[in-house]
Amino acid sequence: MKIVIERGTRVLDQSDRRTPVVLLAGFSGPAMTGVEHIAATLSEDAGTVVVHHDLAELREGVVRRTVRTAGTVTTTVLELAHGCVSCTLRADLLPMLCTLAAREQVRRIVLALDPAIEAEALCHAIDTVEVTGVADRVDGPASRNVRIEATLTCLDGQQWLADATGDEALADRGLAAADDERTVAQVAVGQVDFADALVVLTAGVDALDRGRLRAVLARMAPAAPVAWLDELPAFDAMEIGALLTRIPADARRGRIFGAHAPLLRGQPPLTTDCGVALIEFAARRPFHPARLHEALDVLFDGVVTARGRIWLATQPDQVVWLESAGGGLRVGGAGRWLAAMSAEEQADAEPDRRAMAALRWDERFGDRDVSLVILAHDADPAEIRHALHWALVEDDELLLVDRAPERVALWEDPFGEWHEDPCADSAEASAAASERINPRGETA
Repeated sequence: MKIVIERGTRVLDQSDRRTPVVLLAGFSGPAMTGVEHIAATLSEDAGTVVVHHDLAELREGVVRRTVRTAGTVTTTVLELAHGCVSCTLRADLLPMLCTLAAREQVRRIVLALDPAIEAEALCHAIDTVEVTGVADRVDGPASRNVRIEATLTCLDGQQWLADATGDEALADRGLAAADDERTVAQVAVGQVDFADALVVLTAGVDALDRGRLRAVLARMAPAAPVAWLDELPAFDAMEIGALLTRIPADARRGRIFGAHAPLLRGQPPLTTDCGVALIEFAARRPFHPARLHEALDVLFDGVVTARGRIWLATQPDQVVWLESAGGGLRVGGAGRWLAAMSAEEQADAEPDRRAMAALRWDERFGDRDVSLVILAHDADPAEIRHALHWALVEDDELLLVDRAPERVALWEDPFGEWHEDPCADSAEASAAASERINPRGETA
C-alpha cells in the first residue's frame, strides 16, 4: 500500500463565516468509486452533510437526491418539469445549499457531483444565479451563504488520458441527454483544469503511462496537490484531510477566470517530459480565417487541450476565444479589444487587463494579438508552431488589415457565426450559436 501526496500548503481565512463547500468530481467507473469513497468518509465527520444528485434518469425528468450525514442516509426522488442539468441546479441544488447553510449544526457541505454536472458551471451558478423563496433568507445568489473550500477531482489513471484526448460525445456514454453537445474530453479536461486537488487511482498503471500522466497533470494543474493511490480503501479521513490542507492559499476555489486572465497559471513546467510539452504561441499580427480553419487540424491529434485569445483579420474589433479538448474544439466571442472601445469603456475594463495591454500597446493595432497555450502529449511542437505561423497574415495582407479593412472584411471567414469542430451543418450551427455558452462564460 502506497499513498504519495505532493505539493502545497494553505492558510485558512478565519474571517469568512459562510458555510464551506467541498466539490467532489470524477468520471464514471473507478473515478466515481473514488468520489463515493471520499464522500462516505467525509460524511462520518460530525457537522458534515454530503449531497449527491444522481442524474442517470434525467432524460425522464427524474433526479434522485441522496443526503448523507453521520449515521443517516436519505434518498428523495425529484420530478422536474424540464429534465436538464440547469433545472436540477436551479430547482433543487442551489436552494438546498442555502437551506443547509442556515442550519447551525451544519459545519461543512460536500457535493458529490454526478459526471454530468461540471464543477465550473456549478460554481458559476452559485455566484450568479438568484435563489428565491428560501425561508428566512433574502433572495440572492447562494454565494451569500456558502463559499467553495475546494474542488477535488478523482481520476482513473488507466482511462483518463484516453478520455481527455478522444472525441466521443458525452451522450454516447449514457452520461447526458442526446441533445447535450458536450464531449467526454471536454468534461475530463475541465475536471482537472478546475481542480484544487487531485486523487489519481493508479492500480494497474505501468511506469511509462504513470510518468506521462504525471507530466500532463503537472502542466494542467501545476499548483494542485496530488494523491497517487494504489489502493483506495487506504485513503482514510486523515489522508483526505492532509490532501485538502495542502491546497495552496491562492488556489482558485471556485473562481471563474475570464478570457483575459493569464493562460499559464501556477508556474507549470515548460520543459518536455515523457513527450509531454506546453507550447506557447504568440503573434502581433492576426490570423487569416480561412488558413486558420485549415491549420486547426494540428490541435486534434496528440494534443490534450489548447486555449487562448485569437485575433482574426476579418473581425478586428472582436476578441475570439479558442478552446479545445481532445478531438473537439469551440470558438466563441470574448468581448472587444480595448483598442476598439471608447475611453469610457476602457476605464471600466479590469485594471490588470489594462495594465498588461499598456505594456504591449501597438500604435496601429493597440492590444490586438494572438496568445495560445497548447498541451501536447504525442505531437511535434515544431509542426504545431509551423502550422499556426502559416495561418497568420503575410506582410502584404497585414497592410490591407491596417489600411483597407473594408477589403479584408470580404475575405472568406469560416468563423463568421463562431465555430465548433467537428464542423456541424451550417444552418444548425447558426441556429445554435445564440444559445451556446463557451467555457469562458460568454455566449458563443
